[in-house]
Amino acid sequence: MKTEIPYDRFVHVPERIFGLVDLAYNLWWSWHSSASTLFKMLNRAEWKMSSHNPVRMLLDTPPRYFERAAANPEYLRRYDIIMHRFHEYMAPGTSWFAQHYPERVPLTIAYLSSEFGLHHSLPLYAGGLGILAGDHIKASSDLGVPTVAVGFMYAEGYLHQHIEADGWQKNVAEILDRDAAPILRVAGDDGKQLVVQVPLIDPPIYVAVWKVQVGRVPLYLLDTHIDENRPENRNISHRLYLKELECRLRQELVLGIGGRKVLHTLGVDYSAMHLNEGHSAFALLERLRERLVAGMPPDEAREQVRGTSVFTTHTPVAAAHDVFPEDLMAKYFRSYCSSLDLTWDEFMALGDDPHSPGAGFNMTAFALRMTRFHNGVSRKHGEVAREMWRPLWPDLPVEEIPIDHITNGVHMPSWLNHRIETLFDRYADPVYPNWREDYDNPAIWEMIDEIPDEDLWREHQWLKMKLFARIRERKRRKWARHRDEPSNLAAEGLMLDTSALTIGFARRFAEYKRADIIFEDLDRLEKIVNNRWRPVQFIFAGKAHPADEQGKRILQKIYQYSQDPRFGGRIAFVEDYSEQLARYMVHGVDVWMNTPVPLMEASGTSGMKAGMNGVLNLSVLDGWWVEGYNGRNGWGFEGHATAPGDNRADAETIYDLIENEVAPLYYSRTMNDVPLKWVRMMRESMKSIAPQYCSLRMLKDYVTMYYPSVCRYAAEPGRQVAGLEEPCLPR
Repeated sequence: MKTEIPYDRFVHVPERIFGLVDLAYNLWWSWHSSASTLFKMLNRAEWKMSSHNPVRMLLDTPPRYFERAAANPEYLRRYDIIMHRFHEYMAPGTSWFAQHYPERVPLTIAYLSSEFGLHHSLPLYAGGLGILAGDHIKASSDLGVPTVAVGFMYAEGYLHQHIEADGWQKNVAEILDRDAAPILRVAGDDGKQLVVQVPLIDPPIYVAVWKVQVGRVPLYLLDTHIDENRPENRNISHRLYLKELECRLRQELVLGIGGRKVLHTLGVDYSAMHLNEGHSAFALLERLRERLVAGMPPDEAREQVRGTSVFTTHTPVAAAHDVFPEDLMAKYFRSYCSSLDLTWDEFMALGDDPHSPGAGFNMTAFALRMTRFHNGVSRKHGEVAREMWRPLWPDLPVEEIPIDHITNGVHMPSWLNHRIETLFDRYADPVYPNWREDYDNPAIWEMIDEIPDEDLWREHQWLKMKLFARIRERKRRKWARHRDEPSNLAAEGLMLDTSALTIGFARRFAEYKRADIIFEDLDRLEKIVNNRWRPVQFIFAGKAHPADEQGKRILQKIYQYSQDPRFGGRIAFVEDYSEQLARYMVHGVDVWMNTPVPLMEASGTSGMKAGMNGVLNLSVLDGWWVEGYNGRNGWGFEGHATAPGDNRADAETIYDLIENEVAPLYYSRTMNDVPLKWVRMMRESMKSIAPQYCSLRMLKDYVTMYYPSVCRYAAEPGRQVAGLEEPCLPR
């Protein structure tokens, strides 16, 4: 099996700078701003037109641009430095993991997720879960943790959002041009694209295999949109999270069982499997079946699968867990389960939810039973998950339920703005020259105190103006295409004031996230936004799931409020929230607001991205913010709501905080117009959030707590792991 870059398509690139082609097909460039600058310097206009897709840009750039670059000494100096760094990064034996775990643990992790948010040139994600998965494997690459990842190649991998004149969300699918993206076909022994049959499924389902290189980590993507499949099966990988239940079951079946089969076909030898949510949990069945086929005794086979598997749950909301009815499971698994040495009742019992016995096959309950290592994604979520799933361990007190927590983190090189990075270089680099490789070290971030107040504030103001310019440019383009009426110009941000306190709210529009909470008392909101001396403005962005009608109605309501003249254009909704727009927002707003119903936010990560850029969080004390808030780096409050719609008390708290604390602090300026106390909080935000809530720390936690243990277990079958109890099967 091999993956080859189609070099013959790039004959117009001179040999002197032909390394650009190799660089374009490795997403390492996407989190090294100096590397992406090489493409930008080559052809700035095409770089923008391609939406920062280097493969598309290289294909569409005329030869004269390359000839000019190859003759430019300044460009060649940059090129040589970047290519040296790239090759040095990719060299074996140079990583953190190689230095700290030299031959101590035979470790390779197979990481499975239904979506991966890596860069907007590869739209294979829907939201936070995918961005987290992307950050996870980027950090695995940076640390050199041996990892292979598996996900889906979605034919319509991303839904763009268009807001109609009445505020209703319309979804517009984006079709990825795979031959002009940083993605490659995996070829079989016959030279054609590798196609693998999903085992024991009738009628048969086949997947074609693609590969994305993410630094040191290969990501293999499964594609059912091929001629070998029946028409009804080609749509399995059509788009994320299909609404129809049987389609969703087939999707998860292909990801889990098909994903494991692809790794086997590729000859990928891994020690343990890490499941990012329950969507890929059927992979555990295929791991079990393979051991039984090899002659391993059933009890030993089940024990080894459990002992070499990690499961991360992200969902504290019971209704959000996938549950498939028995008749549907029987259609696809009745014959399969006999190969697992299980009766049908025993098989269904693996997915039985003690809260709703007989309701169907619950993927989270199944994953918890079939893995030995489990974690929530924040300290609070760990507590909620232990309480939620304690019926699986009825003989243990809740504090001993073996569901731990590893709080999520974000990939700092991807989310720290390069201007802040450059500013930090000036003051930290002389003391910590390798700070980019060691950014989870809190001592490094203490160097922020060396940056003058005026410099830090000036950079923040520049990023704020860049956000507003981006909003206006998007709106100008939309208006030029005659897709809306002039009356909507204010609603989408053209009247925003760069000097006003700006609060951002951007995430998926689900009811429990309460995007509309500030509209609880319109008279008071009007008073806040139109305060003569301390005006406040709000920028909203986000998408409702295509099947979430309530989320769409909340979004529509906010859009209509943004059109209301009483708010003076100080409320805006920016359509088509994406990974790219997210960068502008987490860099450019002054305050990041988060208002979920308490205990319904597993972690959240957007506030981490904002916080490490000096944006202050104003959030309910839920998810990660319970740990992150220290009283000096933003604002936190205990939420009193018990269900979506129960907003009055929390809305009053938010109004009080904005009027009495946030706005006065922001508008308290010195003679040179710098809010010194605000900047002090910005520093504290960066120092407290950047090192602790980064993916480097998160990955080191997985390595410390789980990965070596599961891999030692793989090396010593039957080895008991102290302190971990088996969950009880339903009786």
